[in-house]
Amino acid sequence: MENKDIELIKSVIKSKRNLEVASKNYEYAEGDLIDYYTFQIKAEQAKLDYLFKKIKNRNLVSDMINEIKIRLEDEAM
Repeated sequence: MENKDIELIKSVIKSKRNLEVASKNYEYAEGDLIDYYTFQIKAEQAKLDYLFKKIKNRNLVSDMINEIKIRLEDEAM
């Protein structure tokens, strides 16, 4: 696997985490923060769509994402 592919998969993992955080924050948001988290959620979803298209175009298997995630978690320990 090339470094570009690994970086692409890392970007997907990071964007998924950001989307999860924004979604959780949205649940507790009030006032103007509702608009902020709505925008953040839409932006992360658009980014993930873009990244998944790149993965598809490079013929990377989505299971590689799980493999890289496990490696990253092991490195963090």
